[in-house]
Amino acid sequence: MMFTRNSILKEIKDIPANRLEELHEFVHALQPDKKQNDAARKKIMSFAGSFAEMDDKDYAAFISFTKKERKMLVGRKYTL
Repeated sequence: MMFTRNSILKEIKDIPANRLEELHEFVHALQPDKKQNDAARKKIMSFAGSFAEMDDKDYAAFISFTKKERKMLVGRKYTL
């Protein structure tokens, strides 16, 4: 079944009034936290330009190493 905003809004109309606060909290829990996203964005962007001073040979070696490690980590088996 394909859910659309309209179909969801139609169902919300049937929710009892004593449960609306609970629904409101749930809806807000689903929305991304803008402050947290902004903080994460700033932290990530603080690394911008980190490789600018690295020479081409060292950068190529770094990229090659990163690709090999990523393949190894993604392909490994996990046991719990």
